[in-house]
Amino acid sequence: MSRLLEIEPLTREAFAPFGTIIEADPATMRHINGGNTERFHGLARADVVGDGANVIINIFRGQPRSFPYSVTMMERHPLGSQSFSPLDDRPWLVVVADDEDGRPGTPRVFQANGRQGVNYGRNIWHHPLMSVGAVSDFLIVDREGPGNNLEEFFYDEPFVIDSAI
Repeated sequence: MSRLLEIEPLTREAFAPFGTIIEADPATMRHINGGNTERFHGLARADVVGDGANVIINIFRGQPRSFPYSVTMMERHPLGSQSFSPLDDRPWLVVVADDEDGRPGTPRVFQANGRQGVNYGRNIWHHPLMSVGAVSDFLIVDREGPGNNLEEFFYDEPFVIDSAI
């Protein structure tokens, strides 16, 4: 004979003995990327050991970019990788560049569908989140901890993406 399981509402309190719920929490929201992105910071932590660094899981809520769009800066994270996984099944753009003597070279732009995420390797030049067409949420896994894990570079002349997807 089977026992019937009741479906319970998923709440932080009910789920606490088992882990952490990952959802946008206004109390953790910060504006980043020049105010274009809302970052719901540190929503969960992976269980890691090491030198005081943690792996954290965030939700970034990207505002759609307007096109033509000028790529004026790139960033990289020397102390850890950073992954972006779309949650809304919307296409988005991925902009990366090779390192050329400590600065980003000419950017390359890739179109990702709403089911493709990326994991930027440690120290890889990339543009901040680039949502297209509508506000879009992304699950982000990156590093938090001691040390400066953000380097930004501003181009002397912008590169332009003429139109989106």
